[in-house]
Amino acid sequence: LLALTDISLLPSTMTSDNLQHKLDIAIDQDTDANATFTLYEEDHTLGNAMHYVLMKNPGIGFSGYTVPHPSETKINLRVQTTGAPAVDGFRQGLTDLKSICNHILDTFDQVVLPKYDSVPPPAKPTPN
Repeated sequence: LLALTDISLLPSTMTSDNLQHKLDIAIDQDTDANATFTLYEEDHTLGNAMHYVLMKNPGIGFSGYTVPHPSETKINLRVQTTGAPAVDGFRQGLTDLKSICNHILDTFDQVVLPKYDSVPPPAKPTPN
C-alpha cells in the first residue's frame, strides 16, 4: 500500500496547516497497470464522475468504485489500464474531469449570467 498525500489533488482552500490525508493508493504487486485509489471525504458525486470520465479513456480497461459503508465518507476507485501505470490513468481522469467542469462553468458564465445581469435586483421591502 502506497500512502500518498498530493497537494495538487486537494482543494485550493487547504493549506499545509490544515492538510489532511486525502488519498491512499494500493498498486497491485504483479503490475502497476492495476490500482485501487481510496479517496477520503468523498462520495458518489466524485466516484460516479470519475468512473464516467475514466471509461471514456480508451487506455482504461476497467473502472469501478464503491462506497464501503454509508456512514464512511470515502470511496474506493479501482482502475485497470491496458498497459500504462494506473496512476497515470487516474491523473488523466482528474485532468479530464477538471476540464469538463471548467467547460461547464465557462458556458454558464457566457450563457446564463448575461441574462441575469440585465435584470434589476428585487426591491427591498419597506419597513412599516
